[in-house]
Amino acid sequence: MDDGPVTYKLENNVAVIQLDDGKANAVGYAMINGLTAALDQSEKDNAGAVLLIGRPGKFSAGFDLNEMAKGKSNAQALCAAGAKMTTRLYLHPRPVVMACTGHALAAGGVFLLAGDYRIGITGKFKLGFNEIAIGLPAPFFLTALMEQRMASHYFTRSALLSEIFTPEVAVEAGLIDEVVEPEKIIEAATAKAEQLCQLPSPVFGDAKKKKRSAIVKEILDTLEADLADFELPTPD
Repeated sequence: MDDGPVTYKLENNVAVIQLDDGKANAVGYAMINGLTAALDQSEKDNAGAVLLIGRPGKFSAGFDLNEMAKGKSNAQALCAAGAKMTTRLYLHPRPVVMACTGHALAAGGVFLLAGDYRIGITGKFKLGFNEIAIGLPAPFFLTALMEQRMASHYFTRSALLSEIFTPEVAVEAGLIDEVVEPEKIIEAATAKAEQLCQLPSPVFGDAKKKKRSAIVKEILDTLEADLADFELPTPD
C-alpha cells in the first residue's frame, strides 16, 4: 500500500502505517479509508504490533474542516466514519504504538486515545481537543475515550475548557506516555513496537476486548443519535 495519505509496510513483524498528506494530516475519507485498509492488511499479515507514524511536525490536525463545511450531513458522516475508525484502532487485537511526530489536535488527539502506547516529541507542539473552543459539540465517543484513557483531574480542563497541552503536560494528562527528542522518535517507537510484539496472542487481544468492548459497543450504539446536532458552526 503506497497510494494516498496512508502507506503500509511490514517490518520485523511490525505493521508500520505512515500518515502523510503533505500538509496537516487532516482526517478525511482518504485517510480513514487508507487506515481501514492498512489495519485489514496488518491482521492478514498476522503482524505482532502496529506502529502508526505521523509526518514531521504534524501527527494530525483533526478532521478535514473543508469536508465538514459542506453541510451538517457531511459533518455528521465524516465524524461517524472517524469514530468507527477510532474504535477499530482501540480494539485492534495486537498492541498499537503511536509515534506522535508533532501537533495532535481534535481527531489527531482521538487517535492517540486509541493507541496502547504513545510516544511524543519535545518542542513547541500542541496536543489536545479544541472542539468546544471552535464551537463544535464534543461527541460522546471523544469524551468516553478521554474518561477511559486520560488522568481524571485533567478531564474537565481538556474536555470542557479546551486546554491545549505541551508534550510534557500531555504525558501528565495521559494523552501520551513519554516524550523523546524529535530525532529519536522513530527509533524509540519502533523499539517499543518490536518489544510489544512479544506479548502473547490471543491472550493480549482477549484482554483488550474484555476491557474495552463495552464502551465501544455503547459508542457505536449511540453514535447516530449523539451526532444528531453535530455541525460545524457558521461564521458570524
